[in-house]
Amino acid sequence: MPTVPHVERHFTATASVRDIVIGMSDGLTVPFALAAGLSGAVDSNAIVVTAGLAEIAAGSIAMGLGGYLAARTDAEHYQSERAREVRETETVPAVEAEEVADIFRGYGLTEDQLQPVVAAISSDQKRWVDFMMRYELCLEEPDASRARTSALTIAVSYIVGGLIPLAPYIAIGSMRGALAGSICLTLAALAIFGFVKARLTGIRPLRGGLQTVLTGGLAAAAAFAIARAIG
Repeated sequence: MPTVPHVERHFTATASVRDIVIGMSDGLTVPFALAAGLSGAVDSNAIVVTAGLAEIAAGSIAMGLGGYLAARTDAEHYQSERAREVRETETVPAVEAEEVADIFRGYGLTEDQLQPVVAAISSDQKRWVDFMMRYELCLEEPDASRARTSALTIAVSYIVGGLIPLAPYIAIGSMRGALAGSICLTLAALAIFGFVKARLTGIRPLRGGLQTVLTGGLAAAAAFAIARAIG
């Protein structure tokens, strides 16, 4: 009797999605709030566009640099912990072997069952250290190019997100019309972005879209109200 092959589908691009989410969410929200705030204080689309582009440039650089430094820190932390595990397998091998045994005891293996497993793992230092890094410290080796990729992904996502709320101020002559267009376009983009992000990360799509819209909308409303009150 023919059987349907079991195919497991797991989402594995979590690091890239995280970078896109970080860049796009801030890119949509911060320039949107800035443009809305300036719309309540000035009557010139050119000023809003100039300030918005300056903020996008500064924000994308800052966010990209932050992503780069975070990824470098992860890589340095991994290498530091790995060097420590190498030293410990050399200086206190009995202690490290007992830590391997403790891990397997947590999976229900008896003493008779785990002894040959521990011996097999500890017979090769690289395999031993790899095991301890993954199952004791829960650390995966970062991609060597992760820092550059993360920085570029976050920065580009920020720029793409930031240009959306500014587009109406470039295309529409009146401040009122540009503000209305920016609100509609940005909220729609936030909803789509939140929906897609939720689908990719396993969250309920409608909930994800609503949360993203509320976050961006509240930020813009607060900025507009403050600018109005001060102006």
